[in-house]
Amino acid sequence: MHRILTPLTSAVTYSRWLHMFIPAAAASVWFFISDAFWAPLLFAVPIGLIPAMRLEEGIQAQLLLTPSERGRPDASIAAASSSSWAERWRTVLWLEVRLLISAGAILALWLPVASIELVLSAAGRPPGGLAEGLDPHWWNVLLAPLPIVPLLVLVVLGGRLSTAAARWLLGPSPTDRLTVLEGLTEELLERNRMARELHDSIGHALTVAVVQAGAARTANDPAFTERALAAIEETGRDALEDLERVLRVLRESGTPVSRRPTLAEAERLLDSARSSGAKVDARVSGDLGLVPAPVSREGYRILQESLTNVLRHAGPVSVRVTITVVGGRLELEVANPLSGAADLPGSGSGLRGIRERAALLGGKARTESREDEWRVSVSLPLDGIRWSDAVHRSSGR
Repeated sequence: MHRILTPLTSAVTYSRWLHMFIPAAAASVWFFISDAFWAPLLFAVPIGLIPAMRLEEGIQAQLLLTPSERGRPDASIAAASSSSWAERWRTVLWLEVRLLISAGAILALWLPVASIELVLSAAGRPPGGLAEGLDPHWWNVLLAPLPIVPLLVLVVLGGRLSTAAARWLLGPSPTDRLTVLEGLTEELLERNRMARELHDSIGHALTVAVVQAGAARTANDPAFTERALAAIEETGRDALEDLERVLRVLRESGTPVSRRPTLAEAERLLDSARSSGAKVDARVSGDLGLVPAPVSREGYRILQESLTNVLRHAGPVSVRVTITVVGGRLELEVANPLSGAADLPGSGSGLRGIRERAALLGGKARTESREDEWRVSVSLPLDGIRWSDAVHRSSGR
């Protein structure tokens, strides 16, 4: 019983009933002029062929039939003008179906009237309408609730039938569904990218802080301790800025992403590693200004994660960084010596993130142990690379 009565307590049930009444009201106006019931059905054909009619019907259906889906990109009812003859004819069919369903709404108007007539007949008044023909008796009042039952059935089933028909005839086309799917895929990829970026930034800051704190404790040198605290402060501030920027984007959909660091600002990463005790030998060849912004931003994060791995697994050791722009490619290599006490980087999330970033831009990343060194080598193409192209390629297009 609870399952049967639940739809009667839902607001959408009555908004769907209102949706049924709209064409019924228009048809009623026509019936005052003519008794040709087929005329509204015929008139719906040229109306439905107007492209904007599909947009109007879609907006109305979303508002009254599926209000919970309104504004969602994956809504089951589209709100767009007809873009093909197939969609125009589907709109015509929708109008025809809607007019037929509205006949139930007209019948529903007479059912509560029948209940009122039965109540009045108990006082001796001959009932009219659907109750016409019954003799006036006091017990007719006991029959008054009966018309309410089919009324409720018409309200619930008529609304559900209208919703199903709207989803079938006004729903998005396969092309529209593919476009929505691609949009959701791009959004997911963007969120994954921000998650990787946040991991790289916060991981780097925490690693630098741990290494600096440990070195300051063992050095027992006030001047070194002061420099270590300054480095921890600067690195933490950068990480907080990255954290705030990413959280702002996640909180406010559509908010433009503030400028992210590029390889032109790689020196601050190198200085951070040097302040942690690492001896960094950096060599840059080629014009970094020729590197497209998406490639340069991802290159910065790859360098950041590589230096973080060095500090995390090998400690403050010598690091050789080579950044080269040549032959339409960005070549980046980070190498550090291996020692018996050092942890050999494995296949953790950091190295996986480096490989994913490189693959996203159509490049390659290689990590290997060679000649007593651990090397991270990344090669990224420059020509024709755009972030949107990279996203599409990653989504399998």
